[in-house]
Amino acid sequence: MAGPTSFGYQNLGFGSGISATENIELLETQTITSNTAQVDFTSIKGSEYNVHYLTAQNIKNASDDQQFAIRMSVGGTFDTDTDYKRAIFTLSHDGGTDDSRDTNINQIFFTLNQGNVGEERGHGYAYFYNLHNSATVSLVNIFTTGVNVNGKVKINYGGGTYDQTASVDGIRICMSNPGAPNISSGVFSLYGVK
Repeated sequence: MAGPTSFGYQNLGFGSGISATENIELLETQTITSNTAQVDFTSIKGSEYNVHYLTAQNIKNASDDQQFAIRMSVGGTFDTDTDYKRAIFTLSHDGGTDDSRDTNINQIFFTLNQGNVGEERGHGYAYFYNLHNSATVSLVNIFTTGVNVNGKVKINYGGGTYDQTASVDGIRICMSNPGAPNISSGVFSLYGVK
């Protein structure tokens, strides 16, 4: 494992992946091949896992300059209220940097300004913590890479909170803009981690 091991980005879920010593169960994989409004994971086995791990490969939005986003479900209903906070830092292949943050928004961004022309697509992962614990908020760490609307290779890392003390029973991946075109393709897998 490269990088610091006693503290730092790997202990926060960045760059570490899943170690061989962790018990991991594939809960579900969904492959999108045509326009789909959202990808819902509703069998997350929250009572069995305090940590969930989502992978996203070759994700592509149906229209240019869009954000993939994450929403949580409580009692079978996905929360679209302003119950989320998020912060993302972006690095570009040309040396540019940017940060993006919000409080009281209706989702957590997974990607930023992703393009959809030719090979403009994204890849990434997210760790979810405390989803089933109704005594505390749920936390998310994200790491994505892709090509943005201007053809620049970018990485995004950051995270967010679902700012409700509730037992989360589902995770949704969708486009962030209301009425935005769909997810056009990608492979999304959710795992439970012990």
